[in-house]
Amino acid sequence: MPELPEVETVVRDLRKAGLEGRCIRDVRVRWSRLIAGCSPKSFAARIKYQTIQEITRRGKYIIFQLSGGETILVHLRMTGQFTLKAPATTRERHEHLVLSLDNGQELRYRDTRKFGRWHLTRHPEQILQKLGPEPLGRAFRLSQFTAHLATHRRLLKPLLLDQAFLAGLGNIYTDEALWEARLHPRRRAETLNQAEARSLFLAIRKILKRGIRYAGTSLGSGKSNFSGLKGRRGRHQEFLRVYQQTGEPCSRCGSLIRRLKIGQRSTHICPTCQMDR
Repeated sequence: MPELPEVETVVRDLRKAGLEGRCIRDVRVRWSRLIAGCSPKSFAARIKYQTIQEITRRGKYIIFQLSGGETILVHLRMTGQFTLKAPATTRERHEHLVLSLDNGQELRYRDTRKFGRWHLTRHPEQILQKLGPEPLGRAFRLSQFTAHLATHRRLLKPLLLDQAFLAGLGNIYTDEALWEARLHPRRRAETLNQAEARSLFLAIRKILKRGIRYAGTSLGSGKSNFSGLKGRRGRHQEFLRVYQQTGEPCSRCGSLIRRLKIGQRSTHICPTCQMDR
């Protein structure tokens, strides 16, 4: 579930906790399939005694740049979470990887559904170059977005979910952005006029910034729902307009929110504000 705002929240939490500059003293991998591209033994040997120089984000990937030229790319997928704990803290069932740091703390990775993946590479661009532009990046321009839309005959919802088209959007923020822009998710991308493309461009940026401001979206009360490094839940769910609001009145026009299936994905719309034309 974690999308761009949630991943950005985790990255900021990791930086704030002082992880940059910390040396990895030990590595324990407790579920081998978590590591992609090499064996857990090789993974541990290659990152042990390396310093975490920088923690950044690209799309939904968390990027750990290490001192020896290696890069760890972490994709949280549905239920991946980081926690920072003392070594004496009892290990939880779903803590599948532990990095022991030189300050006596442990960075633990928890993943209930085991969909997350850790990639270790000296050439991160081989993975990251497949991603589309960053929607909050300075290089992301309206002219570029409009031109790119015009080349696609796909429905808006699956197109915006395509990480090769635009990096970081998932189900929640796509539904919210389309509602904000008053566009039906079944509209074909090439049919948008200049004004509609501009509305969508601005809506995407607005919704993502709002998600970051409120530290992401935490749906439900279970432990597998999104939370930051110290277990802090996001607050953006308090501001959702259509996502999982089926049967509730639209805050803009009062019509009841409907749930559709588009490309096998649950989709939420206001039938009045987002007319299918």
